Amino acid sequence: MDKKKKLYIAIMLVMIIALLVILGMKIQNKKVERPSTQESEIAEVPVEEKKEKINIFHGNDRPIAFMIDNNVNAKPQSSLNKAYLIYEIIVEGGETRLMALFKGIDTSSEDVMVGPIRSARHYFIDYALENDAIYAHLGQSPQAETYIKNFKIADINGQAYDTGKAKTATALFWREKAKKAPHNAYTSINSILAICGKKNYSTKSNKESVLNYVAKEVKFDENAQMANKVSIPYSTGHTVQYVYDETTGKYTRFSKGKKQTDEATGEDVTTKNIILSFIKNTTLNDGENKGRQNLENLTKANGYYITNGKAIKITCQKQSATGQTKYCDGLGNEIEVNDGNTWINICPIDASVTFE
Repeated sequence: MDKKKKLYIAIMLVMIIALLVILGMKIQNKKVERPSTQESEIAEVPVEEKKEKINIFHGNDRPIAFMIDNNVNAKPQSSLNKAYLIYEIIVEGGETRLMALFKGIDTSSEDVMVGPIRSARHYFIDYALENDAIYAHLGQSPQAETYIKNFKIADINGQAYDTGKAKTATALFWREKAKKAPHNAYTSINSILAICGKKNYSTKSNKESVLNYVAKEVKFDENAQMANKVSIPYSTGHTVQYVYDETTGKYTRFSKGKKQTDEATGEDVTTKNIILSFIKNTTLNDGENKGRQNLENLTKANGYYITNGKAIKITCQKQSATGQTKYCDGLGNEIEVNDGNTWINICPIDASVTFE
């Protein structure tokens, strides 16, 4: 091979090698190239921040459940409108008692007074358990005392802290002079949190909500039951009514024919959602003849979900004391509940509830 051909081949090899080097550098640069600013911002946003947030049940604060007196001499009660969930269940004498649950309340600037506080009943504890709630009350039935011990409840019995006197700077439970005993005992959220600190009770919980709250507005179609006014007779002496206000999208609550107001604010007691559950109650044969009740609630019961002026039939199933109640529609799907406070009225199985 002459010199010219050798030189030509050498030049061609150099050019090929150079091209391969340049191509390799471009490929490498493409691999390490940073994404665009928009792509980078999307990648850095945590998934949970993209979801629509539910306001009524947020954060990891542990719920606090207060036993609230519902006797006529206890009304008006304090701070019911601040509770995100309230259970109403029959007790002795055809009366009802309330269990109000609070969560995520900012008390840094102002404490929230709650009451009047009354004694525990064992079947309310089933619902405190399913919410993983701290349970605050003033006294207890023998059956409730057994429940509290057996289930190791995060229990706060106000009898250990009640001064029997007016509120002071250090009082954790106190009496309000405007009402007469036993309908005048009060406490506050900060008082309960202070007691939790002394008892080493956790004030945080990762328990999911019993209700399936959704951010979108739940509205039923034209085939749903009209429910602008709902009447719930618990007994001959106690009927509850809810009246819908289309302008606010909430129900105003009436008890024994009178509108209920919030003692803390003077506002009407209102709710976004109402859940009815028809469950059999019987009188306990406990030898004390006080008419205490039992609730056969570990079962599948019929009920209604009521919101925005309409109602649908549902089933309510609770399988154990600690298990969460599942509220399902006629197809067996868990119902979606509007973001807002809820009253769960557990009424006698034969209650003649009416809708208008």
